[in-house]
Amino acid sequence: MRELVEIDGSFGEGGGQILRTSLALSALLGRPVRIYNIRARRPRPGLQRQHMVSVRAVAELSSARVEGLRLGSTEIVFYPGRIRGGRFRFDIGTAGSITLVLQAALPVAAYAPEPVEMQITGGTDVPWSPPIDYVRFVLRRLLERMGYGFEVVLRRRGHYPRGGGLVIVRVPRPPGMLGAVDYGSRGRVLAVEGLSHAVRLPRHVAERQASAARRLLERLGVPVRIELEWYEPGRDPHLGPGSGIVVWALAERSVLGGDALGAKGKPAERVGEEAARKLLEDLETGAALDRHASDMLITYAAVACGESILHGSRLTMHAWTNMHVVRKLAPEVEMEFIEGGELEKPFKLRVRGLCLKRSG
Repeated sequence: MRELVEIDGSFGEGGGQILRTSLALSALLGRPVRIYNIRARRPRPGLQRQHMVSVRAVAELSSARVEGLRLGSTEIVFYPGRIRGGRFRFDIGTAGSITLVLQAALPVAAYAPEPVEMQITGGTDVPWSPPIDYVRFVLRRLLERMGYGFEVVLRRRGHYPRGGGLVIVRVPRPPGMLGAVDYGSRGRVLAVEGLSHAVRLPRHVAERQASAARRLLERLGVPVRIELEWYEPGRDPHLGPGSGIVVWALAERSVLGGDALGAKGKPAERVGEEAARKLLEDLETGAALDRHASDMLITYAAVACGESILHGSRLTMHAWTNMHVVRKLAPEVEMEFIEGGELEKPFKLRVRGLCLKRSG
């Protein structure tokens, strides 16, 4: 058996990110890992339901054996096996984030020997995580350039606190290998698109979110088109009320996104403005990747074939944490800053990946 890699879960942001990245890389590389001090910097340390489902998802995809998997556990040992395809169902049981489960599972699904379908129930649009529309319209496009194609089907939205969202992710042809990508420059912004939704709320909530975002984004001088998602009373399948908006800029060589969620007492106009300002702030840096993608793509670049360039709008603690995990689990990966390197500042990172290929 390969030597156990020790990961201190209190490093960096000290939350769930270090757990998810460690799981994904452990499964991909076949390297067993012990993760301790899990979520040590959070008010409720240890595994919560969303994190347990992340572990289960990666474990099922990689035929893994897990020790210590229980609610509140601050330590697990993960022994990965052979990556497999098939149909999987995961129920978080709360409004825990579906997209954070996908952060752990999607890199592994890319290396399955047959198609993968994951049905996940939980929260689609909840605080402290990318909304499902970001995965559908931004991350999916970015990964397509690395040769990774997948489909995200949104059956039902889930907001805090009720949850109940339902998402189906299909990977019909797992590539088994990822290509390096040059996100060193984005080129001109060609257009801005978006989706503003309101469920179990009046239609004008979605309209006001979209109008407020559009007013700010039109200063870019490109076409702005924001679609509305709203349901007639009596035909709304969602468990609880909620709203949100995701906007994305289509550039010559990249896609960047911005998002915001509605909340009780928060005017719809403020929601739309918040999403637009996030996108504008990231665009103003000249970077090719927004603040979310700046950290998400590090895992993929680490296993890709060739040299990737990631020009991020902001070096977040999540990105710093992901780099740390890569160095621990895959020290063969070469990473260096071409520009920047200070937290919360723009950066340009060169990553020479492992050129991992599907075994068999």
